[in-house]
Amino acid sequence: MVMAASAAHAVALRATPPRHNPDMSTDAPRILLIDDDVHLGPPLASYFARFGCTLDCALRPSEGLARLRSHDYDAAILDVMLPEMDGFALCRQIRADSDIPIVMLTARGDVMDRVVGLELGADDYLPKPFEPRELVARVQTILRRQRVRAAAAPASAQRHDFDGLAIDLDRREVIRHGERLELTGTEFELLALLASEPGKVFSRDDILNRLRGHEADLFTRAVDIVVSRLRRKLEPLDCIKTLRNAGYTLAVGRVGEEAGSTLSHLPVRPERVARQSGAQAPADAPPGAAP
Repeated sequence: MVMAASAAHAVALRATPPRHNPDMSTDAPRILLIDDDVHLGPPLASYFARFGCTLDCALRPSEGLARLRSHDYDAAILDVMLPEMDGFALCRQIRADSDIPIVMLTARGDVMDRVVGLELGADDYLPKPFEPRELVARVQTILRRQRVRAAAAPASAQRHDFDGLAIDLDRREVIRHGERLELTGTEFELLALLASEPGKVFSRDDILNRLRGHEADLFTRAVDIVVSRLRRKLEPLDCIKTLRNAGYTLAVGRVGEEAGSTLSHLPVRPERVARQSGAQAPADAPPGAAP
């Protein structure tokens, strides 16, 4: 299976020569690939180089972790099936120290692999065999999204201070009741998005479009997974609310505001009025969940 995937990669690399892309040539991003397939790294590195990227290769997780600690990488690409530890354990270990964007690869087509990877903090997921151009495009999207957010963030909005919660966009820190929380990059971006307009309802499609920046074949339940994980980390704060069939909103008052003021403008839906006459989805149910 691994050799078949390697052969597919080699054919794809020869058959689809890339065109120069100026979008990645100016910043010279440096990417780390951790994959034990010795036939994949060198041709893929040559392919990435044509797009202005440096792709370093590590065959073992221990080597990859050492490289991440000693070099400044812009993104990491992890295979799921690795020696020493699998890609999920490796992703968890990287996330304990860094919010570097992570793309996971796997030769297994199990949807649960995607779910587990996203739950552990991966930013994107690509099954093997894949077109190298698609992998380049996904890395481009992640890096471009980071640059755009950094350039667009106004100096006056580098920090959000709420009751019991502070979000420092410049330092990428979240403080809950004086305690610094360890969030993944995706969790931080989701919280920052909700905090940008407290009380506004963001649909799952809105969140995917804003955070992922492309129309990849991603299931929208990935948003529910990240929200659930973020809620657990924010406890005992109960500030991310679900509006059934609508989306998610941040319901927390800024310092000095009255509690609940961020939800005062939201419409009252008919099912709330008729709550006693019918079943009601629980507060934590994802948007669109059946009653």
